[in-house]
Amino acid sequence: MTLLVLLDHDSGVMPEASREALTVGRQLADDMGSDMVAVVVGGDDIEGLASESGMFGAASVRHVTHDLLTDYGPDAWAECLRQLVDDVDAEAVMAVGNDRGNEVMAFLAARLDQPFVANCTAVTDADDDEWSLTRVQWGGSLLEDSTLSADVKLVSFGHHAVPAEPAADAAEADVDVFEPELDDSHTVTMIKDRTVQTQGVTLSTAAVVVSGGRGVGSADAFAPLEELAELLGGRVGCSRAVTNNGWRPHSDQVGQTGTRIAPEIYIATGISGAIQHWVGAMASKKILAINTDPEANMVTKADYAVIADLHKVVPAVSAEIRRRREA
Repeated sequence: MTLLVLLDHDSGVMPEASREALTVGRQLADDMGSDMVAVVVGGDDIEGLASESGMFGAASVRHVTHDLLTDYGPDAWAECLRQLVDDVDAEAVMAVGNDRGNEVMAFLAARLDQPFVANCTAVTDADDDEWSLTRVQWGGSLLEDSTLSADVKLVSFGHHAVPAEPAADAAEADVDVFEPELDDSHTVTMIKDRTVQTQGVTLSTAAVVVSGGRGVGSADAFAPLEELAELLGGRVGCSRAVTNNGWRPHSDQVGQTGTRIAPEIYIATGISGAIQHWVGAMASKKILAINTDPEANMVTKADYAVIADLHKVVPAVSAEIRRRREA
């Protein structure tokens, strides 16, 4: 029996999301008594991906190659997986529940005519006939227990639902090349060009995120938050109210319709903490809320809270950081 784990990658570089997928896949394969096979679609040099796959418990890596696989494309990736499912007689396929993983799995489900369960947080039982699952619904406000019966089980695991952990008995994974049959119809949607808008740490991978909400007051008032984030080596985020007001771009939004984050510490300033925002921030290891309202949802859920004016607190924190570094 075989469990295929689709690895999201960016030109051969493995993101944290794929390490999470391998961590979950390893646990699931153990429960199933199956081999976990990592799947890398496209890319020329996958030596690093293969090495990390072995570290996280993959028995082998299938490198899917074709002249048409020049970059990411959901149609092409899904068709490659469909052919690979037939080739290895896979019992299940899983991916991480980010935008790309869920998109490819939805295309695969349509091609296989099989059900697909997205954004799982746990698989409590995985026998041959039926799986017992828990998944996120209603933007994170509801956890649903469900069962999945299918010839090929298709699931995605919620991004940041589990921490990525290398296997205790890691070994080098063998790499086998798989060449699918593709034509131009499979490349209707395909990335053709890339423009780098930001470099360095991203919002989804930052160890420190400093966010502002409506309480910040204006676009210009984000300057102290930018300063604090720079001092801490982090990124600036924001709530949906901020993007609605045009103060920050959507790429900075934390939440259900924005970016889901999992920093070591999330500093939420002037954010009430609506459920949609909480869904994006709840995987944070620690949360510090700065707000004048002691009853705000973000304050009551935070690990630490400062009930005060953010326009006084944030500059004071930055000043203290600079003082200690200069001492």
